[in-house]
Amino acid sequence: MTARELQFQKNCEVLKKYIPEGAVETIARWIVDFDFKLKIKKERSTKLGDYSSPQNGMNHVITINHNLNKYSFLVTLVHEVAHLSTFNKFKNTVAPHGQEWKNEFKILMQPFLVTEIFPVDVLYAIRNYLQNPAASSCTDTNLLRTLKLYDENTRQIFLEYLPYKSVFLYNGNKVFEKGERIRKRFRCIEIATGTVYLFNPLTEVELFEELAKN
Repeated sequence: MTARELQFQKNCEVLKKYIPEGAVETIARWIVDFDFKLKIKKERSTKLGDYSSPQNGMNHVITINHNLNKYSFLVTLVHEVAHLSTFNKFKNTVAPHGQEWKNEFKILMQPFLVTEIFPVDVLYAIRNYLQNPAASSCTDTNLLRTLKLYDENTRQIFLEYLPYKSVFLYNGNKVFEKGERIRKRFRCIEIATGTVYLFNPLTEVELFEELAKN
């Protein structure tokens, strides 16, 4: 077995833990062919993944949060590979999420747009999203809601689903009371300080009353 085939097999074994089985071989081959290092990271609140172009003769590097469900992981990974492919073709001469990247992302997603890989509801949401992909799949509310249906963590809920005046825990250590909606965000008050914050409706929170019961 050649070094490339050995690496392909190792990639397959790792990827089985994170993405749908039907996508494993394609992604494993991409890692070899595109020559990038995939790093699985702890959860980051500001991003799901990122891409770094080669520095000082090193490989391309893609990082993905470890706690994503397998469908979110795959979409995020393809998003970042699209950055890599765009860099290979255009270097730093185009906008990070410009038309060139959008074209690459659409092309790279095509092999996965089948029901053997994504459930029908996720597939439908991805197809809608691909009409005009944004900087992050999190900015597409329909796709985010659909992907979150497959999360294993059932304690977290989108803020928009909580009743008015609900008390919730955000980021594991801050307690807020949900207020009224102001345009596209909810006005919430931090209980400890009285400080007002504006939250995206799709912010993931934990209902404080539920936590108190456990």
